[in-house]
Amino acid sequence: MKLLRYILFPFTILYGFITYFRNFLFDKGILKSYSFDLPIIAVGNLSVGGTGKTPQIEYLIRLLSDNYKVATLSRGYKRKSEGFVLADENANAEILGDEPFQFYQKFPNVQIAVDANRKNGIEQLLNQHTKPEIILLDDAFQHRKVKAGFYILLTAYNDLFADDYILPTGNLRESRSGAKRANIVIVTKCPANLSLDEQKSIKNKLKLSPNQELYFTYIDYDSSIFSEEKQLQVSDIKNVDKLLLAGIAKPEPFFKHLKKVNDEVLVFPDHHHFTEKDIANIKNKAQHKIIITTEKDFVRLKGQLPKEQLFYLPIRSSFISDDEDFNKAIFTYLSK
Repeated sequence: MKLLRYILFPFTILYGFITYFRNFLFDKGILKSYSFDLPIIAVGNLSVGGTGKTPQIEYLIRLLSDNYKVATLSRGYKRKSEGFVLADENANAEILGDEPFQFYQKFPNVQIAVDANRKNGIEQLLNQHTKPEIILLDDAFQHRKVKAGFYILLTAYNDLFADDYILPTGNLRESRSGAKRANIVIVTKCPANLSLDEQKSIKNKLKLSPNQELYFTYIDYDSSIFSEEKQLQVSDIKNVDKLLLAGIAKPEPFFKHLKKVNDEVLVFPDHHHFTEKDIANIKNKAQHKIIITTEKDFVRLKGQLPKEQLFYLPIRSSFISDDEDFNKAIFTYLSK
C-alpha cells in the first residue's frame, strides 16, 4: 500500500496544484465566498477523517447551547437523502447520516441540519421560524464558498498534518499551508499525560502563526456503557467475554480501551451501512455475548441487533489544560 502511494506521487503534485490554485482564487476574491450576519464556527481538518470532529462539535454544543440557539450543519456523509434536511421526529441515520443523527438524539434542543451545499444550508436555517443565533459547521474547513467567522482546525496526535503529504501519497486534502486559515489548532487524541516538553515540540513542528492558538485534547471514555434499556459499569464488564465492533476511522484506541484476551473484534469501514449479511455475521460471532460499539455505530445498528446485547461507549473531548482559555476565545469571538 505504501509503495503504491509513492508510485502515485506525480498525482500528488497535480492534486496539490489544483487545491492550491482553488485556494488562491478564493483568497484573491476571484471565486466568491459568502458571509452571513451571525456567528459561524467551522470545525474541520486538513486530513481525511479520524481527527475527532464529532466530539469537538459536541463540546461546542455543550459549551454554547445553554445560552444561545445553536444549529449544526453537516454534509451528512453517506446519507440516502438529498439536499437540505432539518432533523425532526422522522429522522434516522439513513436520512441524516450517522454523526448528525447522533447529535439529534443527544441534543434535542439544538437544530440539526444537513446539506452538502453549506451556503444553501445556512440560508435554509435562517429561513426557519426559529432562527439560530450560532451555526456550527461540521467538517467544513475546505468549504471555501462560505466564509466562517471562526475556524477550528483539528489534527490527530499520531497523524499530525506537519508529518503528512497531500493525497494520494498521504492523507491531506490540501497542503499544510491551509492551516494558516485557522484561528485555533487543536491536537486531538493525545495521551492524557502528554508532557509540556512534548507539547512544546509539537508546537515547534506545526509552525503556527503568532496569532493562532494551540490546544491539546484527549479522548475521555465514559465509565459506563449504555443500551436502549440500561447501563453497565465498564469496570464490571472488563473481564466478561464480549464482541467489540467499530465502523469508524482509526478505531484502535476504542478497542484498546475495552479489549481483553478472549474478546472478539469486528472492524468495518468508516460510516459503514450494515447489510443483512453483516448483521447475520455479527449475531453469529456474538452468540450470547454483549456487543459493544461506538456511539456513531450504535445509531445505525439500533433495531437490527438484540437490544439486550447491544451497548455503546460514549466519549468526550477533554482538554489536557487551558480549557478555560479555549472557552474564553470562543466567547470573545461571539462578543464581537
